Amino acid sequence: MLVHLNSQADLEDAIHVLVKQDPRLKPILEITGMPALRRREPGFAGLAHIVCGQQLSTASASAIWARLTAAFDPFDPDALRRARADRLGRLGLSAAKIKTLKGLARELAAERLNIDVLANEDADAAHTTLTSLHGIGPWTADVYLLFCLGHGDAWPAGDLAVQEAVKIGLKLKERPAAKEMAPLAEPWRPLRGAAAHLWWSYYRAIKKREGAIGGEQKAQKTNRVSNNVAVAKPPIQAKITARKAPGS
Repeated sequence: MLVHLNSQADLEDAIHVLVKQDPRLKPILEITGMPALRRREPGFAGLAHIVCGQQLSTASASAIWARLTAAFDPFDPDALRRARADRLGRLGLSAAKIKTLKGLARELAAERLNIDVLANEDADAAHTTLTSLHGIGPWTADVYLLFCLGHGDAWPAGDLAVQEAVKIGLKLKERPAAKEMAPLAEPWRPLRGAAAHLWWSYYRAIKKREGAIGGEQKAQKTNRVSNNVAVAKPPIQAKITARKAPGS
């Protein structure tokens, strides 16, 4: 079963199902209130935007992205593929990011990659497809699947905030590593993406109450995902809109 988080209602439906499915999440939701759905632009632009923000502060990433989209309007892969590397460098892109963006543009032009169809693939398979591309790491792949494609089962196992939130919320002795996060999230399939929204909100709620957790605020510069905590709403009764994955 494949679930998409295309609206706030979709997320709320998924969260309510998760809480019934795993009672450990009920006190988490009581602390956070209902998380707000976060979405970003899909397609090449969405993935390029995430790549541009890797290992940069929000302000620096926003400035580079603004210059890039102003220089290439409309912003499309063919324009990036044809652009000179020195021109892209003057806009603030590092050599590594230029190589990544040009590689993505070439894959799309050759029709070896269709990043939009990944929304209808199994989350783990889509993750593997993205991370096989030069310059696309696990965190970038998961953020794209979750925030740009609304993939309901994308699970950002390497995100430090989610790891810390899971540690505290599930009362673990140590913060789980990315490999340990996968089995921990098994009870939340096929709604791991909704669970990630909940854990991000929980992390933020803890920070508001207790301040930054053990230096995590600095570490989050390379693992940053904006998330807003919505005002808690009464549970709603609705069914999750789900589609079966191809071939299932």
